[in-house]
Amino acid sequence: MSKITQAILKVNNPSFSYHPSRQSRIPGLAQVPGTWFLLRLLITACSLLAVTCGFLVISAPGSFADELDEMAQRGKSDPIVVLSIAPSKAEPGMTVTLFGSGFTESTRAFIGDKEARTAAEGSRQISFEIPDLTPGLYALYLKREDGKRSRVYKFNVTPRTPVIDSLEPDRIIGCSSGTERQVRIIGSSFQKNAQVLFDGAVIGSTFASPESLSVAIPQVAGGMHTLQVKSPEGAASSVMALFIDSTPVITGVSQGEQNVNYYNLIIEGQNFMRNSTLLVDGKSMSLSAANPFDREKVRYVDCTRIIYERHPYDTEIKNFAVQIINANGEESPSFQVSAP
Repeated sequence: MSKITQAILKVNNPSFSYHPSRQSRIPGLAQVPGTWFLLRLLITACSLLAVTCGFLVISAPGSFADELDEMAQRGKSDPIVVLSIAPSKAEPGMTVTLFGSGFTESTRAFIGDKEARTAAEGSRQISFEIPDLTPGLYALYLKREDGKRSRVYKFNVTPRTPVIDSLEPDRIIGCSSGTERQVRIIGSSFQKNAQVLFDGAVIGSTFASPESLSVAIPQVAGGMHTLQVKSPEGAASSVMALFIDSTPVITGVSQGEQNVNYYNLIIEGQNFMRNSTLLVDGKSMSLSAANPFDREKVRYVDCTRIIYERHPYDTEIKNFAVQIINANGEESPSFQVSAP
């Protein structure tokens, strides 16, 4: 029997042993020409068939499962490698993404002594949210469920940046006063000792909540102005526009005190100034430098009222127009009056 046949039979039957001297014990076989050769060929073919079938039916599934287990174990044993961190600095509430390898669904990010809210996106990308931390440098690392950790990296937590979403109101009347000049700043990340800047200068403010501050707008010229919030650490919000409307407006005209040869015409509205000019049917009368010898005079009361001392020639009702012009050139619309 050939050595190959012996080896194959030995695989299927470990107790098999071949003794050439025992061939003669099989009666008649040795005497038939070619019989022993055919018998060995048959035994070899059957052995090969048995080995092949055994490998397919028994060995193949076991080897495949073992290979899967080996791959899984090898994946868990891979080191955690971080290749990049973006962004390199962030404030509380922002999301940071790490790229690398060896990440799993149960991998967690730690910054300082706090575990961050973490979300894995495959084995090469993981993100976490910066927890509520004071500004400064912190140790950042990843930890897997098998206890393995990544290298420790330094991460800069920056101050929270205040955000202004809107102003209430975003437009005030130039001559308003008291509570009418109060503006509420609505946004987020406001701190109790934050500063409010009006046109770049610090003004007084009142902290209501991390989402609300209030300020009193100073008396300034009309036009577009800016408000900005700055944190104690120096982080500043974007600027928000506030419009101060200084255009004069006449809202009403009524007759007041009457004398023998004149009466008072009370002009009410907003944004009147001491140096405003009153036009009556196009005739200009200055409030600040009225001629004491003129019969008709104009008296400034406040930014909402002007008294026009009118001397009519008779008591007949006439139609005429009045208008206010401020020193900066802003004009009120003409207002029609029916009076003597």
